[in-house]
Amino acid sequence: MKVEFAPINIPLKRRIQTVAVLQWIFSFLLLAEFCCGFFVILILGNFWFLAVLYLLWLYLDWETPCAGGRRSQWVRSWTVWKYFREYFPIHLIKTSELNPNHNYLLGFHPHGVLVAGAFGNFCTDPTFKNLFPGLTPYLHIMPIWFGCPFFREYIMSAGMVSASKESVSYVLNNEGGGHASVIVIGGAEESLNAHPGSLTLNILKRKGFIKMALKHGAHLVPVFSFGENELFKQVANPKGSWLRNVQEKLQKIMGFALPLFHARGVFQYSFGLIPYRQPIHTVVGSPIPVKQNLNPTNEEIDQLHALYLQKLKKLFEEHKSNYGIPEHKSLIFE
Repeated sequence: MKVEFAPINIPLKRRIQTVAVLQWIFSFLLLAEFCCGFFVILILGNFWFLAVLYLLWLYLDWETPCAGGRRSQWVRSWTVWKYFREYFPIHLIKTSELNPNHNYLLGFHPHGVLVAGAFGNFCTDPTFKNLFPGLTPYLHIMPIWFGCPFFREYIMSAGMVSASKESVSYVLNNEGGGHASVIVIGGAEESLNAHPGSLTLNILKRKGFIKMALKHGAHLVPVFSFGENELFKQVANPKGSWLRNVQEKLQKIMGFALPLFHARGVFQYSFGLIPYRQPIHTVVGSPIPVKQNLNPTNEEIDQLHALYLQKLKKLFEEHKSNYGIPEHKSLIFE
């Protein structure tokens, strides 16, 4: 394989952007393991009493990820996130007003490999709050990450909370409105479809978010992130292949998927785990008004789910030509 190296005379700003993305990749892939290892070292070393104190804190603070988390405006405003967003770059597109007197459930599509668009738009400031003043976004992620010592504090500081039912209910139950639950509907399973050009969404059997919206009267908002699947290449894993079967079995056991992906490196463009510089345009659709129904029937859930799919497809069709999607291509729901 011929290696394509980066030019020596690249502007300093672009180098800083690459470093910003590199630290994000480290945080996403290795920081949790590093934190767990550090915790073990504390237990086995001379500072075991610090580990005991932290375990006490963990016990007392265990429910916080399900109770709105503990965001830090300081962390969300770090300069590194500015360079992170500029690397791709990441854009948030507003198509309609979202009245802050209501609570909203934003369905984010597609998952991509590492949901860069969701993190860049909803876990860093000031893009979202400038476009949608009065609304506070909460990105829901898998509960397993909040059991990791120290790492849980870091992700909560960015505005991430658990994806459990209790957590979503807490966010959407805010009297007076102003809260926006952001849920990556396709989940870990969808990341296995995250190949460049893929438009397949895992959504037909995912109706739990619809039920939550009905129970709390939260308005539904479809969100489509153009470019999310273009950031990495993934080893071919068509359904039915041995690799896909292994990935799906591991996903069921561990709760998260293991896509085998690659892109570019820090100083060369031929291989590595740094995402490609591909623009991400996250388009926030118009809200679907939802009347509160504490005990929705399956038929009512199915009806709202069908309407949501219709609005999501319409959002995609209206904007696809702006972001390089051929006219003949459409979303595939499975």
